[in-house]
Amino acid sequence: MRGDDTSESDRAEQWNRPTDRPNRTNRDDDVPTARAMSDGGSSSSDTDATAEEGAEDDASLAYDGDADDAPSADSDEGAGSEPDAVETAVGGSDADEPAPTSALPADTLSVDETSVADAATTTDRPSGAGGVRAESVNLSDPRYYLNRELSELAFQRRVLHEATDEKNPLLERVKFLAIFTKNVDEFIRKRVGGLKQQLAAGITEETPDGRTPREQWREALTEARSLLERQSRCYREEIRPALDEEGIHIVDYDELSAAERREVRDYFESSVLPTLTPLTFDPAHPFPFISNQSLSLGVLTRERPGADLTFSRVKIPRNQVRFVQLGDDDRYVLLEDVVRANLDLLFPDVDVVDTALFRVTRNAEVRRDEEVAEDLIEMIEEVLEERRFATVVRLEIERDAPVEVLEILRRELELDEREVFHLDGPLDYRDFFELAALDRPELQLPDWTPQPHPRLGTREDGRPIFDVIRDRDVLVHHPYHAFEDTVQRFLEEAANDPDVLAIKAAIYRTASDSKIIETLIDAARNGKQVAVMVELKARFDEENNLEWAKKLEEEGIHVAYGTIGYKTHTKTSLVVREEEDGVQLYSHIGTGNYHSETAKQYEDLGLLTADPDIGQDLVRVFNYFTGHSMHRDYRKLLVAPGNMRERFVDLVRTVAQRARDGEDARIVAKMNRLEDPQLVRELYRASMAGVDIDLIVRDICRLRPGLEDVSENIDVHSVVGRFLEHSRIFYFRAGDEDCYYTGSADWMTRNLDNRVEAITPIEDPRLQSRLDEILETILQDTRNRWVMQSDGTYERCRERVDEATTDVHATFMESARERTTRH
Repeated sequence: MRGDDTSESDRAEQWNRPTDRPNRTNRDDDVPTARAMSDGGSSSSDTDATAEEGAEDDASLAYDGDADDAPSADSDEGAGSEPDAVETAVGGSDADEPAPTSALPADTLSVDETSVADAATTTDRPSGAGGVRAESVNLSDPRYYLNRELSELAFQRRVLHEATDEKNPLLERVKFLAIFTKNVDEFIRKRVGGLKQQLAAGITEETPDGRTPREQWREALTEARSLLERQSRCYREEIRPALDEEGIHIVDYDELSAAERREVRDYFESSVLPTLTPLTFDPAHPFPFISNQSLSLGVLTRERPGADLTFSRVKIPRNQVRFVQLGDDDRYVLLEDVVRANLDLLFPDVDVVDTALFRVTRNAEVRRDEEVAEDLIEMIEEVLEERRFATVVRLEIERDAPVEVLEILRRELELDEREVFHLDGPLDYRDFFELAALDRPELQLPDWTPQPHPRLGTREDGRPIFDVIRDRDVLVHHPYHAFEDTVQRFLEEAANDPDVLAIKAAIYRTASDSKIIETLIDAARNGKQVAVMVELKARFDEENNLEWAKKLEEEGIHVAYGTIGYKTHTKTSLVVREEEDGVQLYSHIGTGNYHSETAKQYEDLGLLTADPDIGQDLVRVFNYFTGHSMHRDYRKLLVAPGNMRERFVDLVRTVAQRARDGEDARIVAKMNRLEDPQLVRELYRASMAGVDIDLIVRDICRLRPGLEDVSENIDVHSVVGRFLEHSRIFYFRAGDEDCYYTGSADWMTRNLDNRVEAITPIEDPRLQSRLDEILETILQDTRNRWVMQSDGTYERCRERVDEATTDVHATFMESARERTTRH
């Protein structure tokens, strides 16, 4: 496959694609065609996806959303984010935006500053029939923006499709039921919770798409309810019957034989009953606290005929097996059904009148003012405690629940009717990961083991990693390349190398048993200067990071706990090494976390380089973490909140100007989310100028492609499959010049303005060719790729009968195996 960074040939000219494209506003082509790049194709091993793919041991990590993004009453990202409000970093309104004043880095596209400055008011080359001038279109009009909440739910619809897709192995479909539940839970906690906070604060400002917080809250709940109902139908009508056919039976309690009921009752009495704690609500007992996302039974009892009903809550224990096995066969009954059927043992001498299974979701959006907090650690601990008792933002309850239970829950939890989801059981599919992990390989994807990098090999190969990196840059691609033999090895060798003077690392998320943290501790014990930036505000990982930060400090390591006003999201590390010709800096800049488990399931990139300019840039970034002042200018890196927004705007405008001048112009950008209104407008202008644009956006995308005379030169793609697409790649071509970047930031306002992020140029032609290959294969994928329509809906690319299937994940797994064998 083209793009192996061991190749000695220089990269051929890329992507000379014609810029004239059909008007796609009303296109009816059901099979969007992947447009091949001029200098090569995807691997010849593009075999059927189901034959190539495989399953991971810890599937619960796959497709987790980014847990750090929620609107709140004090947020400038949800309500109140007017399209022009975010542009102060660059300057100017939509009608009159001067060009950024900072110079472009030496490695980027050459630019005529006068031309770029005039770009917003220059007549754009027609992009199709009836081309228009850019200034004649009000690009701040809400009609040009999709709602971010509904866009995220559209992504969850694509995730749910993996459960309904009969081409996926059965237990893979079961796994996606669990993944979907985790994702929607997080969305409700963060996004809906944040919107509810805005409602309570009386916020009415509209988002760029013209919706108020109340409108978003209503529409998000309506769409989430529809998706959860579809999930329920999928299980009842598709998954459960298919499991039965394969001999995996999830049975109702009333289907059990008398002998099985006795066996289950004995199990309940000996193992489950001692763990249960009934909490009664009556004049002598206050309404019980109901923990977030816990599965509960509401029980109505009566002490004697004619007496009032009494409500009690029984929590279904999370530390018990959800699927209670019957005998030695693959025959199971759900734990909540076992508890419900044996309540007489928990409530003796009363009549159990009725029951209802329910589940509550609490708001995750609890914030503190960092500027006035005396102790950041204490502040985070308070946030964790308050999150446990936060406002309830959703109630899921069985569809046939008794009215008495429903009324009590709604009243005591202070819920609006819209926040109540009546669903057919089972509620809470998170535990279906247990079912997906059954030892039934014929119903699962083949296992995948990440491979050694062809240039780095394994630890046993003998050559020090620093020698390899100093020869030339190394690009690692997870989960195809093993994290342990690349990034982890980079830090482990540094920790034990007598010539290494210092190690610095920024930790955003890491495993609970992180070997990376242990390696940094070993480095300190070996006499290295070690400094670690641990982001305590990484949502839902605060407690884990807090524990690691304390452990690092106990070892005498310099620990920074974050930066006031910003969240540190960059994935970077720096090694300072004494060598014969002086001190050498070795850097790692990645798109993914230093997390050994997610590196097996998330698709990510990382650059290992000895480039002194990049190293010096990282020195500045790390000095900001432990100091208090931030540099705004960097030699090569794009750093937020420093120069990143300006540089990206400059790059898009430069490409647009070249298109106006009649030169070849192309943008391909791969990211998780595209939300920033200014960059959306810049992309619209570039399209109107004739730039050919492909956006590979995993989930949220505000931009609307295919709008006549505005975005008809833009295609938006989304890949949903075995691995979570998590890398960011940015490619810009202007005439005969092109440049490539990768790093931690999406094109979101929060990433560009409110986080510390790092994007690095990729300058080695061999590595550029590898990025070409990645982008090209994605754009040719016919198994996992979806294409957005101008109304924000997505159509899945259909596999052509007369063509081989291209599966980006299967292609790169096979490629990694081949390269390992070859080297």
